[in-house]
Amino acid sequence: MTKIDIIEAIYEKVGFSKKEVAKIVETIFDIMKEHLTREDKIKISGFGNFVVRNKRARRGRNPQTGDDIQITPRRILTFKPSQVLKAAINRKETPPSESSQV
Repeated sequence: MTKIDIIEAIYEKVGFSKKEVAKIVETIFDIMKEHLTREDKIKISGFGNFVVRNKRARRGRNPQTGDDIQITPRRILTFKPSQVLKAAINRKETPPSESSQV
């Protein structure tokens, strides 16, 4: 799913103009980016948590040459889905049992 797909889905459900929906979606993403660059957590109830974590420098190995290299410290973004989202993703339809086909 792309940003355009999100805009289209909201447009169809809400009834605002596509231009208004695009502006709202852009604003939401801008606010999220702003908070994540400050290393704030973003917690969306029923969806999950976005957290920026600091990774320290460490030794690594170049897989092509086998040489040792130094991996620089960096920040990474992690997402942990909520239990509600996990349940929705893992909900499966059970196939009809063979005994009911008599």
